Amino acid sequence: MSDTKILHRIIRRVAGWAVVSFFTEIHVVGGENVPKDGPIIVTATHHNMMLDPAILSSAFPHARILHYWAKATLFANPAMAYILTSAGNIPVDRKSKDRLRLFSGTFDALARGQAVALFPEGTSYTEPRIMQVKDGAAWASLEYMKWVMEHPEKICEGAENVRVIPTAIVYTNKSKYRSQVIMEFGRPIKPEDYKEQFLSAEEGASRAAVKRLTADIEQQLVEMTVNAPDWDTLYAARMARDLLWEDERRMNLDDFVTISQTLVDLFSTPDLVPNFTSIRRNLLTYYSLLQSTNLTNAVLSSLPLPKQLNPHRPVPLPSRLLTLVILIRDTLTCLVRLPFFLIPLLVHAPAYALGRFGARLVEEEEETQAQNKVVFGLLFLLMMYPAMFFFVWAFLRYTPLGALFAAMFVFLFARYHNTLINDNYEHLKRLSAAWRVLVGVWAPKYADLSIAAVAQYTTPRIPPENPWIDRSKVKSRPTTPAPDVPSSPTSGGASRKRRKPPTRRLIRHVLRARVEAAKSLASLFEQLRKEGAEGKRVCASVHLARQFGGYVDESKIPAHAETVEGVEAVLEPVGWRTAREVVDFLRKRGARIAALEDRVEGDWAALSSEGETEGDVVMGDADGVVWVAPGSSP
Repeated sequence: MSDTKILHRIIRRVAGWAVVSFFTEIHVVGGENVPKDGPIIVTATHHNMMLDPAILSSAFPHARILHYWAKATLFANPAMAYILTSAGNIPVDRKSKDRLRLFSGTFDALARGQAVALFPEGTSYTEPRIMQVKDGAAWASLEYMKWVMEHPEKICEGAENVRVIPTAIVYTNKSKYRSQVIMEFGRPIKPEDYKEQFLSAEEGASRAAVKRLTADIEQQLVEMTVNAPDWDTLYAARMARDLLWEDERRMNLDDFVTISQTLVDLFSTPDLVPNFTSIRRNLLTYYSLLQSTNLTNAVLSSLPLPKQLNPHRPVPLPSRLLTLVILIRDTLTCLVRLPFFLIPLLVHAPAYALGRFGARLVEEEEETQAQNKVVFGLLFLLMMYPAMFFFVWAFLRYTPLGALFAAMFVFLFARYHNTLINDNYEHLKRLSAAWRVLVGVWAPKYADLSIAAVAQYTTPRIPPENPWIDRSKVKSRPTTPAPDVPSSPTSGGASRKRRKPPTRRLIRHVLRARVEAAKSLASLFEQLRKEGAEGKRVCASVHLARQFGGYVDESKIPAHAETVEGVEAVLEPVGWRTAREVVDFLRKRGARIAALEDRVEGDWAALSSEGETEGDVVMGDADGVVWVAPGSSP
């Protein structure tokens, strides 16, 4: 029986437009793992609210219609039932303890060879790693396998065997406009592999089979996403990635997750190098200052700022003349492009403003910011584009040919805007950064924040905990102990809202932190290069250790497996990779390690403003971290 699902197709098309308007690309990996037909259960990660199903549906391989679970009570009204069914939803009676009743809608869809999609984490959240994977998908697939055996007459041809498709939706920056999305489909899981245990009459056997299947789903989701033991480790790895790939477009998105996880593992290795604590702290300081000023390393790197170190000063600053030249250059670049983009910019400006307003409403909920940006902007565009159509049509006297012309005009106008937005947006960000650098460098030195005042902006903000995560059931993994690095003041709890000062008061600190972070990262790789020949090992996720010829220490598995709800859970061993292999891995995938080293080891250029060093005080701490307090005295 053919089901057109008209409303679903309309919603999917609108969702596709919305997603494309916000992200530059949805990069699909492993699409060959998705069957073109036949029953499947798609288990996707859920870290960006409504955008996750929008991305999943709009870019799903073979354009298959996905059926999402919805509360059964919503289907009580016939009109609402038709709308929900046409939109592709299936009823789930979550209060029912009878699994046949609970999954009846799911079984009907699967029996027709359709695709069911769900988010096994149970809620959308922002955490440094996957926190929970619930058993619903495992129960549904195994109960369907049993139901097929009992009701073969209800199954369409080819719908006898369901496949579970673990799916990871990874964002390069999930709240950032014009960022990118990687959607990866894992290896199909066959419920038949758990059949014997699930159908066993032994007490607790079926539940144990469900737990095994859930663990296998979770394992694949973990392998396809970036998982860190804590926020500081994740932030240090992100900052290192941004420094090694200053132009983020040079990174192959096929390698994004693997590169990111390798860096997370690297910064999870205790006693990696003697000055590891100060290296992490310098990276975190720079990361936090970028957060506080809404700047990015990619934008700062696109400006021709001085890259060498003055041996007489810890960090050089650009001269006032240089910053003025940079500003003039970027202003002229934007002005040359402006005539070609002015009208689309003015027409879409209210959508941008509404999007920013929507994001401010949920500043403490990163997983909601992009959704609000898209929804608020889309609501305006859904009013603006029809108004534009009727205006053009009225100008053409409401003729049939005029309607066709008006529709084509609106379509081409939207395409023209989307084609030009990426390049113009990047140039606008550069111009804004150039202006802020100029103001910061030209401002009198006494306007800079003191070291004591800037300290609150040198620790990254930690997102608040999601109340819908049951942390008592979060599985602990046998990992190597985290390095002894002082935690941020907000670690382990909700972030405290801090008032942001004008960028001009922080910009000198940002520029100094940028070079100190690059210097520290170069020092790290130089030490790894030297120690790599001696067999230096670094932590590795087990799947990466196996993939790249590392070492897996099976002895680290506890003698007694961890028990979750009375069922033994599978625990992973600890993996290692050699430092030399990790450095070579990063180099081969485009990491600019050599350029990073040249930047801090090359000849210095006297680009600092006249008298800039006067009054500067070099301060050090026990870890060797160097601070420069402008205009202060010891």
